[in-house]
Amino acid sequence: MTRDEIYDHLAKVYLGKRESVSPKKSKAKPFNRSLLVINIVITAVITISTVYGFTAFLTRRAGLKSQVFYALNNNPIRIAYDLNNPYPATKTFSITIPNKDVSKYRALNVSLRGMDGAYPGIVKVVVANQKNEQAIYYIQNVHTGWLKASIPFEKLNLTDWTTITDVSFVLEAWNVDFRRGTVLIDGVSFSN
Repeated sequence: MTRDEIYDHLAKVYLGKRESVSPKKSKAKPFNRSLLVINIVITAVITISTVYGFTAFLTRRAGLKSQVFYALNNNPIRIAYDLNNPYPATKTFSITIPNKDVSKYRALNVSLRGMDGAYPGIVKVVVANQKNEQAIYYIQNVHTGWLKASIPFEKLNLTDWTTITDVSFVLEAWNVDFRRGTVLIDGVSFSN
């Protein structure tokens, strides 16, 4: 057998086998539309929640800037008072403020309430600075329920808010509903 015959024989063998074997049809999976719809819905939910989360975060951060505050106490302060004779006619409680420039804030906030059925009715708030200036503001209607008061700086006539030394709460015998009782003070802060 010559070389050409061998090549022809091999070609026939291989080509013959190829021709006799029919090509198999590939079994492609049928296209599943429901799976496609589910994937699109899941992708849309993830995209929308991500966008909403970022916008809510950014919006909330911008809102926090307008509500910046500086708290002066963490827990309610309990002041028991007795303004009957022979006790003094006034009771004063002061919160000393460390060196803090509060000129960037716009209001002094405080929550007050009386206890055990006795309440002062009126509480005088005194804000003092290092220049010996004092601003006085009267908070009225202090009863047994919490009263939240926000005192704008415009109502407190101080020229220098950079050197505030203390905030005082004064109960005066001639200006209270009950001369003996307890008052709770909470949420003392400066805010915008």
